[in-house]
Amino acid sequence: MAFSTTNSQEWTVNKAGLEPQEILAVALAEFSPNIGISFSGAEDVVLIDMAVKIGSPFRAFSLDTGRLHPETYQFLEKVREHYGISLEIFFPRPDAVEQLVREKGLYSFYRDGHKECCGVRKVEPLRRALEPLDAWVTGQRRDQSPSTRAHVPAAEIDPAFSLPERPLVKFNPLANWTSKQVWTYIRENHVPFNPLHERGFISIGCEPCTRPVLPGQHEREGRWWWEDATRKECGLHAGNAPELVAAR
Repeated sequence: MAFSTTNSQEWTVNKAGLEPQEILAVALAEFSPNIGISFSGAEDVVLIDMAVKIGSPFRAFSLDTGRLHPETYQFLEKVREHYGISLEIFFPRPDAVEQLVREKGLYSFYRDGHKECCGVRKVEPLRRALEPLDAWVTGQRRDQSPSTRAHVPAAEIDPAFSLPERPLVKFNPLANWTSKQVWTYIRENHVPFNPLHERGFISIGCEPCTRPVLPGQHEREGRWWWEDATRKECGLHAGNAPELVAAR
């Protein structure tokens, strides 16, 4: 089945009531083996657990920005060993990192905002990770960020990384799930998770840009806390904030 913008929207409407496992099964049936699961957080490991149980071939990849927490590196290795999967790691281009650090130092994001650094360390590597794929799967949930993710669909033509001649389908099977549902699945299925979650880190990114949240704070408030709370996106999901796509 060849997806287009129109039939992807129809699929979202018609299949919105499906459980995440069913959405993922459809995605794998349509696009395996040229489908990748983007892996970094708790939601993503839930999807890997589901995909392994479904049994269709898929690719799992992660972005190593060079500035992750030590616990995150250990977590990546634990997931690889636990599921016996090949985990593809994509790094930023050394020359781009060197130029950014040479010109602006190691912490320019505190002054200039995080988008430039994320563009070098995350967005460009993601573009390379997605190049050979026909579809990718993310752990986005609508309740993660009311300002940018409230309308995340179960499936869409990726507005940020698709090309006119080669549309890329993006699946968000957990879009309708809550954090509570994710953690219930993790506990019931003995899914590995990053130990930082037990220390108040709910949404985990790079070490300099992530901190624990206090009781009552939204989970994304620990990311880029020095910036406008309404735009907690780094560019990996630029379609959630149209101005990010327009600026690309």
